[in-house]
Amino acid sequence: MSTPGDEAPEPGSDTLGLSTSSSPEADATSGSIITVTVGATVPTGFEHTAAEEVKEKIGADARISKDRGRIYFPITTDKLFQVHLLRSVDNLFVVVDEYDHYQFKQSKEETLTELQQLASKLPWTDALEVWKLNRTLKKKKGHRKGGTATKVKPSNDASDAAAADAEQPELPQVSEGQTTTESAPESETCEQDSQEAAPEAKVIKFRVTCNRAGDKHSFSSNEAARDFGGAVQEFFQWKADMTKFDIEVLLNIHNEEVVIGIALTEESLHRRNISHFGPTTLRSTLCYGMLRLCKPQASDVILDPMCGTGAIPLEGAIEFNSSFYIAGDNNDMAVNRTVNNICHIQKRRAEKASASGLPIDTVQWDLCSLPIRTSSVDIIITDMPFGKRMGSRKKNWDLYPSCLREMARVCRPGSGKAVLLTQDKKCFSKAISRMGGLWRKLHTVWVNVGGLHAGVYLLKRTPAVFGQTPEDVHESRGVVETQGDKKEDEEEVSETTPCV
Repeated sequence: MSTPGDEAPEPGSDTLGLSTSSSPEADATSGSIITVTVGATVPTGFEHTAAEEVKEKIGADARISKDRGRIYFPITTDKLFQVHLLRSVDNLFVVVDEYDHYQFKQSKEETLTELQQLASKLPWTDALEVWKLNRTLKKKKGHRKGGTATKVKPSNDASDAAAADAEQPELPQVSEGQTTTESAPESETCEQDSQEAAPEAKVIKFRVTCNRAGDKHSFSSNEAARDFGGAVQEFFQWKADMTKFDIEVLLNIHNEEVVIGIALTEESLHRRNISHFGPTTLRSTLCYGMLRLCKPQASDVILDPMCGTGAIPLEGAIEFNSSFYIAGDNNDMAVNRTVNNICHIQKRRAEKASASGLPIDTVQWDLCSLPIRTSSVDIIITDMPFGKRMGSRKKNWDLYPSCLREMARVCRPGSGKAVLLTQDKKCFSKAISRMGGLWRKLHTVWVNVGGLHAGVYLLKRTPAVFGQTPEDVHESRGVVETQGDKKEDEEEVSETTPCV
C-alpha cells in the first residue's frame, strides 16, 4: 500500500499532453515498465473462477475483495493489453490507493473534510500513467455510453456523482444499473478523433463515481463523490463533466475498506457478444463462469436446450472452440435472436479477416421431447426459467422434473454433466430429489443475477441407463401440476428467504 503523498503529481495538470509509448512492446523497450494493482468487478459468486483465470492467463495471484464481486491483482504495464482479454471480468480499474481499515470520523462534516484532504495526498502518478497507456490500447470512437459505474447489490447505497463548478447547481445522480444508450453523432466523433490527434490542446474532463456499502457511514454516496470530486478538481484543475468525461475516478467504500481507482473500461465487458437482447439475456461474464465450472474438453457435444439469445453457446464457441454447441429453444423469437447474434459475431470476425465460423447449430424444439439421440450429449448448460419474467413458479413444478428427465435421456451416463442456473431453488431441489437415480448434485455456486439470489448447480449424470430407473416413468402433467398448486403457497411465503 502506498503512503499518501509519496507519488502525488504536481497540481494543475490540466491537459492530456502526457507522453506514453504507442504499444506495450514499445513501452517495454523504453524501460518505463511499472507495476500497479488492477481491480476488476466480476459476477458475484464467481470471484474464485475469475482469480483462476487471472492466474492461468496472466500469471498473477489475484486477491478476492471482502466486498463480493471484486478481485485485485498486480500487473506490469507491458501486460496491460492482456487484462482486456479476460473473459470473467465486467469492469476494470487501476488502483490509486487502498485502505483496509479506514477510520471514518464520527460526524459527517469531519469525514467529508477528510475525504477532501485525501485527494491531494494520494499517489496518482502510476495510476495516471496506466490510464494514458490504456487509452492507446483501447481507443473507441464516439462518446462513452453511460460510463462505467460498477454494479453492486441492491441493498448497497450506490450512486454516481461528479464534482461541480461553483456556478453549478445540485449535481445529477445516476441510479444503480442505469445506462445511457444514445450514441454520439458522427460530427462529434470526428471532433473527438481530432482532439485525440492533438492531445496537448485538450483539457481533461472527469467525474467521480462513488459505490458505498455498509450502514455505519454518516454520509451518502452522493455527498462523498461531490466533496472528494471537488478536491480532485481543485488539485488537478480538471473540468467536471458527467457524460463526456475522459477520466472516471472511482471511490469504492465497503464498511471500513476504501479503494480509490481510475476506470480502464468504458462500458462493461459483459456486453461483448450480444447485439440482439431478450428479456432475460445472461451476462457473457456469467456465462463464462458457468462454462468453466463444467470444464469443456475437445470434441465435447454441449447442449443449451433453453438458449434464449444464445449467450451461453456463443461464449462457449468463442472461448472453448474445440467443442461443438447445439442451441435450441421452443420460442421462435428466441431462436431468431440466437441466429442474429451468431451472424453478428461472424460478420464482426469476417471484417477483422479472422476465421468467422462458429461451432454452433440452432434448432427450435420442444424441451421435453428433444430431437437428439439418447446418451449423445456430454454437457448440458442452460439458464432455466426463474418463474418471474419468463414462465411462472406454478409451471416450474411441472417443467423442472420433465426437463431434468429429458436431459438425463440425452446425456451420457456416468460421464455427462449439467450446469443449470435458476432462482427457483425450492422447486429445483425438489425436482433433483425426484431425479436422484439419474442426477447427482456435485456443487452449487450462489450468484447474484440482477439482484436475485440464484444458484448455479453442477450435476453429474449417474451411470444408470435411461429407461431402467423409477425416475424414467413420466408422470402425467395433471398430477404434477396438482402437486405444484399445493406447493405454490409455500413458495410464495419463502420467496424472500435469502439463500445460504
